[in-house]
Amino acid sequence: MKHTDIIEIFKDGSYIDKSVTVCGWVRTSRDSKNMAFLELNDGTSLKHLQIVIDKAVISDPSEYLKLGASLKVCGTVVKSVVAKDNVEINATEITVLGVCPAEYPLQKKRHTLEYLRTIPALRVRTNTFNAVFRVRSVISACIHEFFQSRNYCYIHTPLITASDCEGAGEMFKVTTIGYSNEYKTEDEYNENDFFGRRAALSVSGQLEGEVAAMAFGKIYTFGPSFRAEKSNTPRHVAEFWHVEPEVAFAELPDIIEIAEDLIKHIINTVLDKCSEELKFFDAHFEKGLIEKLKSVAENDFAVMTYTEAIEKLKQSGEKFQYPVEWGLDLMTEHERYISEVICKKPVFLTDYPKEIKSFYMKQNPDGKTVAATDLLVPGVGEIIGCSEREADLDKLLEAMKIRGMNLEDYNDYLSLRKFGSVPHSGFGLGLERIIMYVTGIQNIRDVILYPRTVGSIS
Repeated sequence: MKHTDIIEIFKDGSYIDKSVTVCGWVRTSRDSKNMAFLELNDGTSLKHLQIVIDKAVISDPSEYLKLGASLKVCGTVVKSVVAKDNVEINATEITVLGVCPAEYPLQKKRHTLEYLRTIPALRVRTNTFNAVFRVRSVISACIHEFFQSRNYCYIHTPLITASDCEGAGEMFKVTTIGYSNEYKTEDEYNENDFFGRRAALSVSGQLEGEVAAMAFGKIYTFGPSFRAEKSNTPRHVAEFWHVEPEVAFAELPDIIEIAEDLIKHIINTVLDKCSEELKFFDAHFEKGLIEKLKSVAENDFAVMTYTEAIEKLKQSGEKFQYPVEWGLDLMTEHERYISEVICKKPVFLTDYPKEIKSFYMKQNPDGKTVAATDLLVPGVGEIIGCSEREADLDKLLEAMKIRGMNLEDYNDYLSLRKFGSVPHSGFGLGLERIIMYVTGIQNIRDVILYPRTVGSIS
């Protein structure tokens, strides 16, 4: 049906004194002797549009005041009587498009995010999720704009793969056979499966991305990744969206610069295009959020080695839940302390011990560390994992053999080191984690439409 988006009525003053038709869902309503009022939202704006009902025009508005009902409203746009620089509609005709019963779970009281997770089909109608997913949409678009404007080629890497990019084995198996006692061994099972070998959902498009980068120079992938990691934390989901550029002729300092530019581009875009949403998050989720984002966009990120970070953590006097020792992986509490207390801003932590990082990372001359970096940000911890890739075939083979990896699964990847190998680097940015950072939302389940977590697929 033909109607005008509510956001257009707020943005365009030429609608004042004109007749329009709008559609949306009733968010709030109130009734009085001669007048009734409701606020309508169609999803195009965080702000609701007030509909004024004169009972001399519409005698019985009771069916239009039920929360959650969907309406088509015809009327005249006028300046608001009470709210400066705002508009409302004097209704002349209202049609109920979809009735809503009294047990509609989104009533006027404010609900917890935990409760809203139990009604995923309806939580998107709340102010919080209206704002979250609008920001998510803007960030997704600006990521494409960032890379497209810098001569990157957008590559679609496969979601079904036979290789484990991270070498950790935390992958979801893809099979058409399912449970069966028919096969004596796993090899026999895999041979009779759809692909004739073991297959799984991809944890990353990096390996295939490197193939493309060796032809196009600069590429990026942007799509879902899957990790069967049983981490039931506010930072982990089994299915998430992943941004992964791969850049030929780029060493670690080059890719760090690209990563910082991308984060600042995202923040500046959100500041520019999502001002109303950021005001909402600043008021309800993280006080000072807008000033934090402006400061990040205007200042250089810190750079610190893993070794320096371990020393500073030990000297801090802080009692951490997990031990701090050189050679151990950093936990979220360590990452947040480094970014929030020691550096007080985003920090690239570089040169990690090779034993705790992936096989594909370039080995440093010291023989102990790799040319890798994680970007740690206050409030979240790690949001980017980044490294220069190992371009030396012999060193790469050695790292893979130490980890007991099946080299046949990586024939294509290894061939890149045989035929015109070059220094190259890349990183992975979790879309949900950067959304958490720019909104102040503390749980990753609240920035993705249907979170998939261990023990839950509702």
